[in-house]
Amino acid sequence: MLVASILKIFYWIGARYDLSLLIQAALMIAVQVLLLHVALQNRPPLPSTPFAASDPKSPHHVGFQRPYNFWQWRSSHPYWTFLTYFTVTLLCLQVLIGGNERYTSTQGYVALAIEAILPLPQIIANQRRRSCIGFRVSVLGNWLLGDAFKMTFFFLKANNEVPWAFKACGLFQAACDCYLGVQYAMFGNQPQPDVPAWERKEEEMGFVPVGQPVD
Repeated sequence: MLVASILKIFYWIGARYDLSLLIQAALMIAVQVLLLHVALQNRPPLPSTPFAASDPKSPHHVGFQRPYNFWQWRSSHPYWTFLTYFTVTLLCLQVLIGGNERYTSTQGYVALAIEAILPLPQIIANQRRRSCIGFRVSVLGNWLLGDAFKMTFFFLKANNEVPWAFKACGLFQAACDCYLGVQYAMFGNQPQPDVPAWERKEEEMGFVPVGQPVD
């Protein structure tokens, strides 16, 4: 969400989309920075349990190593370093080629595509373990309600105020959230016997779901 929201800020400079969407992106950055700080301050001390995505016994296991352990760093410093370098790089690109329409359009689609695919890790995790344990129905309800408001806003505003990038990626994200509802109806939230005890404890403490925050 931080990467997507930072990109949306720079996208606004070239696209000048509706001001309320810019304010939303700015608020999201503030909230996500605060959440990241809290999460990093309250992580278990080393050595600790492995990341679910890197543990072969976990249903969250993705089967490959993230390049440079991206966003799985044990130290807090790399998170802030990455965000700083990412923002400075976008600022330099904005100065150099920010007036290019193709660059601006690509920037918007990348930002919104990142945000749209955030439910996919949760969908994959639920499907692999055939359970929605740790995924609260209240969270799902808030996501779906947020999707309904977003779709109404996107399609009732004038076309020049909300670019199609918002509409297309919003529709995809809403479809993913609806499928999460289908999974909840199929699997429920009961734990599966093959889920490691340490991961089940994390889920009970609220470290899962792994998808996007509430809109």
